[in-house]
Amino acid sequence: MTPRVVHCGPVTCLNVTGMGEPGGAEHVSAIGALYAVAAAMGGAASPLEGRWWVEDTSRQPLEVPRDQWRWHLLLPLPATPDPGAAEAARERARASCAAVDRVQVVTFTEGECVELLHEGPYSEEKASLDVMDAFMAEHGFARNGPHHEIYLTAFTDPEPRTILRQPVTR
Repeated sequence: MTPRVVHCGPVTCLNVTGMGEPGGAEHVSAIGALYAVAAAMGGAASPLEGRWWVEDTSRQPLEVPRDQWRWHLLLPLPATPDPGAAEAARERARASCAAVDRVQVVTFTEGECVELLHEGPYSEEKASLDVMDAFMAEHGFARNGPHHEIYLTAFTDPEPRTILRQPVTR
């Protein structure tokens, strides 16, 4: 379990922004909306990703109650869609009853990041995050944006694999 430094250029995604605990009603609704619009766009869905942050700066992020966690859930797209394509896909997906009006197309760049593959339950991610924090301190990095996760397996997988990524600055 060794972190590495990567550079992450611009990526265009379907995005839903929200707040609440992972697996909660808000979170599950957002995931359904993303996949409904992605299917209506006719593309194969990439692995689900999430960018996470908290606004309570008086505590460490994992000490903040999970219902106060904020997130962007993302499905990367193979290319920037043609103008109007996302709007048309939302209309086609409306019959799914998912909250498709919340889905937007966004492009973002994280730049330099520290990344680590976490293998195991989400509840054990803190150990991997601690390894990343030690690596960042050793190499003179500071956090520079929301924590980013890429879910390589389904949430129901008994042995999940997640890429943990932290944008950094020197």
